[in-house]
Amino acid sequence: MQTIKKVLNSSVVLAVDENGAELVVLGKGIGYGRKPGETVEHDAANQVFVSLPEGEQRNLVELLTQIPAEYVELSRAIVALAEADGLTLDPHVYLSLTDHLHFAVERQRKGLVTVNRLAWEVRTIYPRQYAVGERAVALLRERLAVALPEEEAANIAFHLVNADAANAGVDSQRIVQLVSQVATIVTHSTGVQLHHDELHGARFVAHLQYFARRFFDGRLASSGDDFLFTSLSERYPAAIAAAERVRTLVQKEYGQTLPNEEIAFLALHVARVLES
Repeated sequence: MQTIKKVLNSSVVLAVDENGAELVVLGKGIGYGRKPGETVEHDAANQVFVSLPEGEQRNLVELLTQIPAEYVELSRAIVALAEADGLTLDPHVYLSLTDHLHFAVERQRKGLVTVNRLAWEVRTIYPRQYAVGERAVALLRERLAVALPEEEAANIAFHLVNADAANAGVDSQRIVQLVSQVATIVTHSTGVQLHHDELHGARFVAHLQYFARRFFDGRLASSGDDFLFTSLSERYPAAIAAAERVRTLVQKEYGQTLPNEEIAFLALHVARVLES
């Protein structure tokens, strides 16, 4: 059983449980006409109980006192869609997603349109989250009569990826940024346009995603055997040239030198794209 400590809006209350621990309770109409000291009946089917560290709890409370209740309801609906699709999300998502939705709508209403230039990569690397993002954009249009650009699905997907327990410790923004940089170099070097809905494009981006994860985890392949690198240099010079440009980028932007084995693997996939 929880006791209301503060009503934040009609859909959110700050409560205290029987052990004195504070938690934020989200539920449609849960705060309507309620007062501090009243009890909140536990309804797991229609309520969300968010327990966060003290600093983040304060941020969430402050945020939710400034944002209309409908954005909380939208966040709950979007999280429910994601969880129905098998995603397990950290409670932090309610803070980040609610804030983002409100800000995105306010920007759109003021005519401040922003473009997510990584939307293609997000859609390819995180298709499940992107699909939920698309449904979220439709939900915003339906409930708030605001038509956000299609790229907004990628922004929402980012929040879902970052809150996904399966991606704990993974910075999706950095991964997508690196994948985008590498894909751009390959496109400019070879003249081949990568399309996520074509098999070779999807395979190539999947390889880049795996590479980026290993890169940021410090798990790059490096056996010291340059046989593959030497063989590909002779057989696929254009692919190796493109991969070498990636090595230059990574050295310049991230201060790390990619081993020949990684360059060979990348060139192998570039050659595959060129031959498709």
